[in-house]
Amino acid sequence: MKKYFIFLVSALLVSIEAYSQVNRPQEPKPPFDYTIKEVTFKNETEGISLAGTLTYPAKGSKFPAVILISGSGPQDRNSEIMNHKPFLVIADHLTKNGIAVLRVDDRGTAESGGNYNESGLNDFVADTKSALEFLKGHKKINRKQIGLIGHSLGGNIAPIVATERESDVAFIVLLAGSGIRGDELMLLQKATIERKMGVPEAAVMQAQNNMKGAYDIILNSAAEPDEIQIELKKYFTDKFGGMIPEKQVEAIAKQMTMPWFSDFVKFDPEEILEKVKCPVLALNGANDLQVPSKENLAAINKALEAGANKDYQTQELEGLNHLFQESETGLPNEYASIEQTFSPLALDIITEWINERTQ
Repeated sequence: MKKYFIFLVSALLVSIEAYSQVNRPQEPKPPFDYTIKEVTFKNETEGISLAGTLTYPAKGSKFPAVILISGSGPQDRNSEIMNHKPFLVIADHLTKNGIAVLRVDDRGTAESGGNYNESGLNDFVADTKSALEFLKGHKKINRKQIGLIGHSLGGNIAPIVATERESDVAFIVLLAGSGIRGDELMLLQKATIERKMGVPEAAVMQAQNNMKGAYDIILNSAAEPDEIQIELKKYFTDKFGGMIPEKQVEAIAKQMTMPWFSDFVKFDPEEILEKVKCPVLALNGANDLQVPSKENLAAINKALEAGANKDYQTQELEGLNHLFQESETGLPNEYASIEQTFSPLALDIITEWINERTQ
């Protein structure tokens, strides 16, 4: 049981270290046939400076535009992971097809100010709204045709912004976005990955019960984060005794009480998606073990239908993992070894869908 629990702890942190991999054939190389501008703008509410890259076609003006919103954990503007730069690949493809793209370093990352791990979902929403204001004031951008593309956690941020700034957001694209509440997703993610790895079913179910108890503490407690952290440490110590080092228990409890993580655990996307009135494209990979496609697309579809959204498309893409790579197993330990950064099919679907709504 101990060896399985060690895996469960590492899976919980959802923190994948970058691996060295030279061959990334999709990564764009200069010269580029479009304009690239390094930009900065402010989240005026908090006085945080955010830095990013804006790309748009070399000729013309008043382009439709998108803001790319990254997944969980501090990401740079390229959303770099394991030497893959998916946001760079997406930006290059869209810009070559007439769509301007703004990609931004998350707060507290690279050239952006602020502190990521002290921030909650509402702070990330505010940063995206600031990016939206920046694009609205840019002379090259059609302010009536600005959309949001969110990956994973970014797929939760995008619909929040779309409902709170309804007149400013023309459309949203959800890439591996979740449709079920955060605690339910984390439990589903763990079980799906563990089963794929061949963990015995008894161990999978025991881990589910153990982690559900931890999430219930977050869901049901009105205490301050420091107090919840102490409660979580006691919970894990009582459950596992000396099976895992105290420092590891402390790391887990700290991770789980970071504002963005605890906000995510409590967040129910269906409640927001029911309010989204702009066009929605939701794509999930059939090999995604982190945000399993069937359960999440079903929930997204249900919410958009319940809200009487008039223009939405949900689609499961065969063979694609959480990063939208063509994959064998979908396991996170496969991400680095795959040369492809982002499925060309997915890129084409996104591009065609946006162009149909902006031309």
